[in-house]
Amino acid sequence: MEPLQVVSLSSQQQIEKPPKQFPSYLDTNHLSPRARIVCEMLARVYPGEVETALNTLGMNLEPEIVEEVLKFSYGYPATAVIFFKWVGTRQKHSPLMWDLIVDLLGKNKMFDHMWDAIRSMKQEGVLSLTTFVSVFGSYCEAGKFSEAVMAFDLMKGYGLEPDVVAVNSLLSAICRDESQTAKAYEFFEKVKTRIPPDGDTYAILLEAWEKEGNAVRAKTMFGEMVTRVGWSPQYTSAYDAFLITLVRASEIDEAFSFLKVMKGKKCLPGLKFFSTALDFLVHRNDSANALLLWDTMMTSELTPNLVMYNAVIGVLCNNDEIANAFQLLDKMPYHGVFADSVTYNLIFQCLIKNKKVKEAGKFFFEMIKNEHPPTPANCADAMALFFDHDDPEMAYEIWFYMKKEGVTPIEDAANALLVGLANMGRLTEFRRNAEKLLKGRIKIYVSTMEKLKTACLKEGKKACELYDDLDRKWRYS
Repeated sequence: MEPLQVVSLSSQQQIEKPPKQFPSYLDTNHLSPRARIVCEMLARVYPGEVETALNTLGMNLEPEIVEEVLKFSYGYPATAVIFFKWVGTRQKHSPLMWDLIVDLLGKNKMFDHMWDAIRSMKQEGVLSLTTFVSVFGSYCEAGKFSEAVMAFDLMKGYGLEPDVVAVNSLLSAICRDESQTAKAYEFFEKVKTRIPPDGDTYAILLEAWEKEGNAVRAKTMFGEMVTRVGWSPQYTSAYDAFLITLVRASEIDEAFSFLKVMKGKKCLPGLKFFSTALDFLVHRNDSANALLLWDTMMTSELTPNLVMYNAVIGVLCNNDEIANAFQLLDKMPYHGVFADSVTYNLIFQCLIKNKKVKEAGKFFFEMIKNEHPPTPANCADAMALFFDHDDPEMAYEIWFYMKKEGVTPIEDAANALLVGLANMGRLTEFRRNAEKLLKGRIKIYVSTMEKLKTACLKEGKKACELYDDLDRKWRYS
């Protein structure tokens, strides 16, 4: 067997310090006691003392322990290699040990040593696709994309026949860098005639075009995908990526056209697309298309989450489609999703805005019954609505609820109460409530006092005296 070379250290590098990007034994609680002891030793001793320290430990290390140690020794490549060689004098390395040392060397950009290990693996007969997947990843992380492609081309020389899984692994490694999609596509074009792509191949490239926001390339790629591998419900990630690219390019009509075709083929995208598209439509305040998209999603047996429900209910409420919003609210429990305070407040706000007085009153009681209370702002707006429509009792219900539950901030609601009383000419109640607010150091707005003054002027001298007395107390409070 060709020996694996020991990584040399410069004279100034006496003890390796783990780079932050590598997890160490300090980052996990799921490490066996013996593996932790060895990891601690490798982290603190000089490389030249590793063998002596290991011999002193006097441990029998099963393959599983060795593998654990290697997984958490990426930050100490020199001592890890010495440890690996030391283990090799006592037992046969497992395939996973070899793969770990190859990965460790590659991730530390020690590519010459990495290939030494690969040649040794070939001689041992333990080389596999997993090894080369690691090599692809290491080269691409280091920005050496041409070398990653070279490694793919070398597979056959190492006794491994490249297949579509190898192709997809390399494409995936290249595409992790969003600026390298063209490089991935170049490799794909070169290799697709001799290794037929599958659905995953196209999904990887479509996801890359999605990140790049290249709708033109995505459409070309999707057309080729349908021609070469056809339609399948298993290609969800490819459909997601393609449609999301169209949506983000503001080609929403075209995305809906493709979605209709997919529905006909019974090959719908997944929740990722529906969530993204719904978010886009909500930002455009496009309730019609949002509802159309929602109905399509519900026929695909996907279960939307609470965030998605709130998004579509919100856009419906923004467009005063309160009946549709209530319909969605009622259907939520049937899909295992339960409304929260956001859901209820969106609908409550819509009822207030559209002056649905009776419905808003009923809905308020439903909210507090279900322990999803209205926001302070909605409370204030609702109180103003009830006063404006001659329902002070309902306004007081909200006010008493807020005081009982200690809802804060309360200033807007307090002033809505006073304004409502002033507008109704209930000045004695106004004074009584205002004095309580002043004692409680709750701010009464200038605009509220001005409305009281207007109301008092209409009522005559006695009312004006009431105002003057309250105005003095207000100014000095």
